[in-house]
Amino acid sequence: MPFSFLSSGVEGIGAVPVWVPLAYLVAGVFFILALRGLSSPSTSRTGNRFGMAGMLIAVVTTLVTHDIASLPEILVAIALGGSIGWIIARRIEMTAMPQLVAAFHSLVGLAAVLVALAAFFNPTAFGIADAAGQILTVSRIEMALGAAIGAITFSGSVIAFAKLNGNMSGSPIMLPGRHIINLGTLIAIIVLTGLYAVSPLGGAGEGWMFWAIVIAAFIIGFLLIIPIGGADMPVVVSMLNSYSGWAAAAMGFTLGNTAMIITGALVGSSGAILSYIMCKAMNRSFISVIAGGFGAEASSGGDGVKSDRPWKRGSAEDAAFLLQEAENVIIVPGYGMAVAQAQHALREMGDVLKEKGVNVRYAIHPVAGRMPGHMNVLLAESNVPYDEVFELEDINSEFAQADVAFIIGANDVVNPAAKTDKSSPIYGMPVFDVEKAKTVMFIKRSMGGVGYAGVDNDVFYMDQTMMLLADAKKMVEEIIKHLD
Repeated sequence: MPFSFLSSGVEGIGAVPVWVPLAYLVAGVFFILALRGLSSPSTSRTGNRFGMAGMLIAVVTTLVTHDIASLPEILVAIALGGSIGWIIARRIEMTAMPQLVAAFHSLVGLAAVLVALAAFFNPTAFGIADAAGQILTVSRIEMALGAAIGAITFSGSVIAFAKLNGNMSGSPIMLPGRHIINLGTLIAIIVLTGLYAVSPLGGAGEGWMFWAIVIAAFIIGFLLIIPIGGADMPVVVSMLNSYSGWAAAAMGFTLGNTAMIITGALVGSSGAILSYIMCKAMNRSFISVIAGGFGAEASSGGDGVKSDRPWKRGSAEDAAFLLQEAENVIIVPGYGMAVAQAQHALREMGDVLKEKGVNVRYAIHPVAGRMPGHMNVLLAESNVPYDEVFELEDINSEFAQADVAFIIGANDVVNPAAKTDKSSPIYGMPVFDVEKAKTVMFIKRSMGGVGYAGVDNDVFYMDQTMMLLADAKKMVEEIIKHLD
């Protein structure tokens, strides 16, 4: 027996009960409140709850107003998907959150493609065909756009996942003539969408045009992300997030589902805004990120040190002495902290210092890590108080009064070349003014490595800099022992 308590709304607005659009509106308000809550770590839990409530309302409303499937089939699907999600959430490490987000984006894109295919094969059931059984022109455009954006999101997210998870090199992979190939493929998708929209149902070429759009979109998704290097991954993650939203919105029009349109528009627009913020934080244009190849020339020469200037090496005992004698310490975490999984040890070190009367704060750069907010997530996981975590613009002026700038696993975001060297690939990128601190402690594995931008860092060679060469977690644990 179909799980349908009321008539479907796809046959006309008059067939939709008045409470349905109201329920979708309430769900949309919950989604907006969720985004507002997620804008701050202190309100993120409440934001997540709003999002869950909104999704529950949207799903239940859709189920009870549409002949979708039998109740057992729906319950099996919910149980299967819920079980997989629960297992993943329980097992995933917080350090692997970027690749998990990329994987989830791929599923959203694939879902959009599958919905478009279902509508293509059975347009009458979806209410997008005329009396003669032909798919309406506007519905063809919606289907083609939804399928294309979804396919791009899927294949692009697969590549992003592989790069973030270490299954393929995070360095830019340059294909010869990639710009011409990408532009030509995008133009082909647009032209095919136009031709498909005006072609008669069942006419010559009507079927293969839709399939050609989907295949070309899958290909362009791979081609767009392959040449993008690890330094641009925060933008890639937020960009794919935006794509997944627009794909959902397009399919919402095809399905006549208000909740999907609202949700997709919210995700798409917020992802686009976040991409802009990420690009601004790196002094990069969105087009240049999509073109790919950030730092390719600079890093192609290997990972050796760019300078033979003298530098000072310190020990955990030296670092512990200076830290407990300090009044103000600013900690700058980066992706190296995530790789070493040193966030819990770092929080413990901060707690010990605070017990000794030291003012400890954490400085977060917008692009630190491999997704927006990556460092905030890791610090929150290790129970660092929210009021001790500051964004770049809020704390940068405080480095001049800091006794110690403690850099753990960061590099490009503290490189003064962004302010002084016009030939540097990171020139113009807002960075922390760590060089103004009285003492700089820099934890990195060796002097032989450079950041994702592939450029050397003058901070390594400053008179007040102490290089602590070791695994980040082991070094912090050693410092804690000497503090105790």
